[in-house]
Amino acid sequence: MRGNIGATLLAAPLLCAAALGAGAPAARAQAAGCPGAGLSPTAADGAAVAAATLCLIDEERASYRLRALRSNRELRKLAASQVDDMVSWDYFADDRPPGLTPMTLVSATRYPAHAARLSIGQNIGWGTGEDATPASMVAAWMASPGHREIILTGEYREAGVGVAPAVPAQFEPQLPGGTYAIEFAARVLRAPAARPTRHAAAFGPRLRGGAAGR
Repeated sequence: MRGNIGATLLAAPLLCAAALGAGAPAARAQAAGCPGAGLSPTAADGAAVAAATLCLIDEERASYRLRALRSNRELRKLAASQVDDMVSWDYFADDRPPGLTPMTLVSATRYPAHAARLSIGQNIGWGTGEDATPASMVAAWMASPGHREIILTGEYREAGVGVAPAVPAQFEPQLPGGTYAIEFAARVLRAPAARPTRHAAAFGPRLRGGAAGR
């Protein structure tokens, strides 16, 4: 049973990392509160595996008093295409051939519409056997400083998980396994344009008052 993981943090210094998968005991201890955390990815349980992965991420964030991440459709679609391409094109990297970065890929979706600022992060991983479960994958990410930093970035508000029930052929395609990607993001929306101030004057009672605000 093997695994490997990678990470990218954008809108901050670029960060890449790789490490072996986490041990099964730590992963089992982590999985208690999230249904499906012990599943190995198959064609039939992809949605359950993805949901369990996000649930485990949110549990880790909650232990540091960070808010839960909202699942976002655009980010889910991007993460799903990322893992499908890694398996189909037999590579394992944050950038998609021919060198498309995660920021480039997110920017090409509808996610950044009306955003004044965008922050994204990405964790990827693959594993076989027990190392292919959501519990093992999240435990491996949390055991790696770079991936842990991304998971515990308080700025992120939304996420999308993609899972493929296979690994790139250069690794161990003969064994059951899975390839994971999770996209993290936060967007600051542009303020609406100020409406023209309207003035009116009329004869009548004289009124006077005051208010202060910030």
